This record gives sequence, C-alpha cells and structure tokens, in this order.
Amino acid sequence: MEGQAVQVETITPILRVKDMAVSKAFYIDVLGFADAWGDDNFGAISRDGRSIYLSKEDQGDPGSCWVWIGLEDLDMFYEACKASGAEMRQEPTNHPWAYEMQVADPDGHVLRIATGPRED
Repeated sequence: MEGQAVQVETITPILRVKDMAVSKAFYIDVLGFADAWGDDNFGAISRDGRSIYLSKEDQGDPGSCWVWIGLEDLDMFYEACKASGAEMRQEPTNHPWAYEMQVADPDGHVLRIATGPRED
C-alpha cells in the first residue's frame, strides 16, 4: 500500500452462537465479561475495554473460531474459571511462546487464554 499507512483502531472477533442468553451467561458468569450491548440476535460482551461480538446463528460456522486472549495473571484467572465450571480443553501449560490454557465456550469456540511464558 503506497502513501501513508492507515492505523488499525481495533480488531474484534465475531462468534456465531446458538443461544444468546446461554452464551452471554458463559462469558459473564464464567469468564467475568460484562454485557456491553445488544439484543437476542447480535451483541457484544466486554472485559477491560476489549470486546467480543456474539451473533445468533449467523456470521460463521458453529465452533469454528479460536480466539487468543492475553492477560496479566493466568493462574488467578484459571482458578476463577475452574471454580465457575468452565470446560477446560487444556490446563495451564508453559510453552515457548506463552503460558496458556484453553477453554471451550458453549458453542465449541476455543479461547486460548495466556500470559507470557514462565521462567520457572
């Protein structure tokens, strides 16, 4: 692209969901997001100024999305998720690129939740 570069302002995933109420309850009650806005067909949930759009039976395929979520303290987040009944696909694991866990949402989308790799 020639000329001055255009800055990206935001990138927000859109997840196809079967039941908006069930999906919102998962993101709010289990993962600590807040109900940002929307109706029974399309909306957003957010946490710390970051959002994920939810679209009822539209925009994508069920369970086809993987989303990376970076945060400061994975161990504290993991304990909160475990206590809330989240379906763990992968317990916290140290990799060369990140200290990461994986959680499946009610629609089968995979959330890769991580922080920097551990040194210990």
